[in-house]
Parts: sequence; C-alpha cells; structure tokens
Amino acid sequence: MACLALGMLLPSLGTSIANVALPTFADGFSATFQQVQWVVLAYLLATTTLIVGVGRMGDMFGRRRLFMVGIAVFTTASILASVSPSLEWLVAARALQGTGAAIMMALTMAFASAIVPKARTGSAMGVLGTMSAVGTALGPSLGGVLIGHLGWQSIFLVKAPLGLLAFYLAHRYLPEERDLAKHAKAPFDKLGMLLLALTLAAYSLAMTLGRGSFGQLNLTLLFAAALGLAAFIWNERVAASPLIRLGMFRDPALAASLAMSALVSTVMMATLVVGPFYLGLSLHLSTAMVGAAMSAGPMAAAFTGIPAGRIVDRFGAQRATTAGLAGMVFGCVALSVLPGSWGVTAYVVPIVTVTASYALFQAANNTAVMAKVSPETRGVISGMLNLSRNLGLITGASAMGAVFAMAAGTTSFATADASVIAASMRTSFAVAAVLVVAALMAAVGSQAWVRSRYRAAS
Repeated sequence: MACLALGMLLPSLGTSIANVALPTFADGFSATFQQVQWVVLAYLLATTTLIVGVGRMGDMFGRRRLFMVGIAVFTTASILASVSPSLEWLVAARALQGTGAAIMMALTMAFASAIVPKARTGSAMGVLGTMSAVGTALGPSLGGVLIGHLGWQSIFLVKAPLGLLAFYLAHRYLPEERDLAKHAKAPFDKLGMLLLALTLAAYSLAMTLGRGSFGQLNLTLLFAAALGLAAFIWNERVAASPLIRLGMFRDPALAASLAMSALVSTVMMATLVVGPFYLGLSLHLSTAMVGAAMSAGPMAAAFTGIPAGRIVDRFGAQRATTAGLAGMVFGCVALSVLPGSWGVTAYVVPIVTVTASYALFQAANNTAVMAKVSPETRGVISGMLNLSRNLGLITGASAMGAVFAMAAGTTSFATADASVIAASMRTSFAVAAVLVVAALMAAVGSQAWVRSRYRAAS
C-alpha cells in the first residue's frame, strides 16, 4: 500500500506543482503564456489520452511489470525536465512524464482491488484518495518554496527520489500476476488505442485552448473528436480483442458510476476556476490569503479520505455514495445563497463541505466499481474511472469558466464590480448544484436497478 500510495501521490503532484511555475518559465525561456501553458497541457494530454489503453495493456501483459515501467518513465522524465535547456525540451519531458503518470494512475486502483480483502476495499480507496488530495494540495505551496530557494529545476528533481523509492517498493512487494497467458495471446487493439487517444486529444484541446472562449479552432477540434468517437465505436464492434468491450456499458451501475464521476469532477473544477476571482476581486483578499483559502478544500479532502474509506467499509458503498453526493449538493447550495457580507467564512465552510463530501463520494464510487470487476478487466476499468474524472476536470475548466463569464457579462474580471463577481459566483455554484443533483439521481436510479436485480435473482 505504501508503493500504491506513492503511485497516486506522484501523478497528482506532477499535475499541480508545475502550474505555479508558469510565470517563471515565461521569464526563463522568454516565452509567451500561450507557449508555456504547453508545459501543463503536454502532461494533461498524455495522461488523458493513454490512461485507458495502458490499463488494458496491464490486464493483458502484466500489471506489475508495466507499473514498474511507468514509475521508471516518470522518474526519468522528471530528471530530464530538470535539466531542460529549452522550452521544447521541457514540453517533451512533460509529455513523457505524463505517460508514466498515466500508467501509474491506471494500475494503482487495479492493484489495490486485487491485493486488499474486499471487506477493506473502501479503506484502500480512501488511502489512495487521500494521497491524491495531498499531492494536489501540496503542489502549489511546495512548488513556490522550491522555486524561491532552489530554482524551477527543483520542482521536477524533487520527484526523482520518490520515484526511486516507489520503484524499489514495487519490485520488492507487488505480487506477480498469474493466469495471464490466455490474455497475452489475444491481439492488442492498436487501432482502437490510436483512435481513442486521438479522440481524447482533440476533445481535451478543444476544451482547454483559448481559455474557454470557443473559436473556429475549438469547434473544428470538437468535430474531429466526434468523428474520432464514431470511428472508435465502429472499431470496437469489429475488433477481435477490443480495447473496451462496449457491452460493459449495458451495466447501468457501471455507466452511472462513470457518469457521476465526470459530473462531480466538473463541479470540483468550479472551485478552482471561480474561487480565485471571487476571493481576490469580490472579497479583496491578498494573494497569500487567497492561497490559504483555496488550500482549505484540498486539505479537507486529504484529512477526510481515510475516514471516508472506513465509512464505506462499515455502511456500504451505496449509502456512502448517496451521502457524499447529498453533502456536495448542500455545500453548492450554500455557496449559491450565502451573502458575501458574511466574508471569507461563508465561502470556506461550504467549500470544505463540498470537498470532504467529494472525498467520501470518490472512495465509495471507486469501491463500488472496483470491488466487483473481474480480474482480467481491472486495469481497463480503473483507467476508465480515472478517464471520467479527467474529462470532468477538463470540461469543468471550460464550462464552469464560461458560466462564470456569462453571469458576469464580461471576460475582463479585473474591471468588474465586486457585487457582479459575487453574483456570478453564486450563479456558478447554483449550476454546480444542479449537476450534482443529476449525479444523485443517477446514483439513486442505479441503486434501485441493483436492488431489483437482486430481488429477481433471489
């Protein structure tokens, strides 16, 4: 579990720690913001496009071996990034680092569900959720300290010893898989992986380029993603050994879990997109205070993860899923109605409620899915869970930013009135509450279907 915890910590740290260095990269490489944002986009695209395919490869050829390859790739790329002589080198190293991160993220939950007794699956998922939240919360503050004292190279080099430790633990303690011979003989769906990767890349770029303003390029990329999805579905229907068996989506419980994960991740991105503008421009907090207020949510998720896992084991994944979503609805509604005159407390307390409830939902939803999958599909299902989360975050960055801008009636927030920013924040979280209610309805519906099937079987 220590090895798997590092396998979750490193990718999330790799995601969050680079954002704080973008101004430094722009100065150091004499580049524009549009150019340096590829340091973040390259990592994001690699993890999103490859995560399902590498999960399937783990199912077919051995998860332990591939997991160690992922750690080695991530660690090597971290060292290469730290010695980058140019921005192009750094972007390429980040893409390679994202490839290693995709392997680790896809296989971590698969390993946890395989080696932990089913009665303690919730606790294992809670630990992994905690490490993900710790990496997300630690990244900006750790990155700021390292850049200030040791330079931007240190934010990549610091991950190398952690990667070496994870590699040693994986080699020493992760179990070898058995009964992989029949899966290894099946042909790997290379065309399916290529089509899925291109489709996800097109969608991700459409949602991230232009900071949420949709132009001709964004629409073209969306159209390309739609064509790619159609081609991928056709290929999966005719492939001898498909990357994703489309029949699994006939299971309402699995389909609902993936949809819920995407919806709540979209909502969670609202806290990162809307929060800084509201805290800084409406409440007039200093940069340091904005950072402190923004860190309250991830820290709440970090402290909630392990207790959330134990709650799942004690009361069951279905009840915990419903409770987590209900808590998120309550927090979003509070953010949409509490007056700004109550100050930063009226923002931080609901945000803590939302993120703590999200941690409970994640532990429960991942447990519900991973506890019942067959051994030969653990990797691909784990990859799909991570993919749904990533797509939700990508969509949320664009969609929730657009909602906030539409409510404000401007994209020039610096000149907007404080009351307009506050009203836009409330509108954004009212929309977020509607999305979580939709997820809650999906949870209730899937649980009713599971109960009816159980009664029919009995």
